[in-house]
Amino acid sequence: MQPLSLVIHGGAGTILKEDMTPELEAAYIKGLDDALKAGYAVLEQDGTSAHAVKAAIVVLEDNLLFNAGRGSVFTKKGVQEMDAAIMDGKTLEAGSVAGVRNVRNPIELAEEVMNNSNHVFLSGKGANDFAIKQGIKLEPDEYFFSQFRYDQWKQMRDSDNYSLDHTHQGLEELMKDKKFGTVGAVACDAFGNIAAATSTGGMTNKKYGRIGDSPLIGAGTYANNNTCAISCTGHGEPFIRAVAAYDVSCLMEYKGMTLQQAMNEVVHVKLLAMGGEGGMIGVDAKGNTGMVFNSAGMYRAMLNSQGEHVVGIYKD
Repeated sequence: MQPLSLVIHGGAGTILKEDMTPELEAAYIKGLDDALKAGYAVLEQDGTSAHAVKAAIVVLEDNLLFNAGRGSVFTKKGVQEMDAAIMDGKTLEAGSVAGVRNVRNPIELAEEVMNNSNHVFLSGKGANDFAIKQGIKLEPDEYFFSQFRYDQWKQMRDSDNYSLDHTHQGLEELMKDKKFGTVGAVACDAFGNIAAATSTGGMTNKKYGRIGDSPLIGAGTYANNNTCAISCTGHGEPFIRAVAAYDVSCLMEYKGMTLQQAMNEVVHVKLLAMGGEGGMIGVDAKGNTGMVFNSAGMYRAMLNSQGEHVVGIYKD
């Protein structure tokens, strides 16, 4: 039996302790821990890594604090358009959705794409039609409404600005205070199989059907038993151009780097050189884990069968 490992993230960016109330900090920590426990419970029952990452992300998608599922931000049109992806490192099968609306848990739809569609990536109306066909739970627009997300969008909707995630401050502060609101999970199960999953509501006030790195296999999400499982969070455009998640795998496969070495190279060298801010979580088939970011903070948590349990927000 392999060591069990689960790592999750709830976004990265300019996350500073002085900007956080004790109540909000406690709520974030509880949200991360709840998701961690849900995913790890699957691993403890000899469930697959793919089922574990989905279970963790469902909890994060249901939490208004995180920019995914229920907590997704408003687009230019004042609606939520959500993206998600999942990949199984054992089979290299993957499922992704982009621009879906009213889907309670986009990660469940991504899993259906992976398992039951003969495709990898569905978008927009087609993805929503497939959700209905597969019996995926839908919710009305009101389910996705939160006042602080709405207030944030109201400050920006008459401009061409967009914001990378939530903040409680004014527009000027909004543009300085960058938070990248993606959620993700990676896991290694008892059989040594690994998986990765990522889900996001994207950018506040985004237009033109913008899609970031999260649902793109190899950019924001990637898993391969021979190397690693990676879920990214950050300013999506540089992560796409860097093919960031797959680059970690390549450095491990072709250069013989460890998981930690490869993640450090991508996050602290390659992405920084492109102006890419954010981070990633990773796991390999031996259960080794990594949580690496070049921003001021990253909502993150890890639990393994060696008794390690970490929940963090800020740079240590």
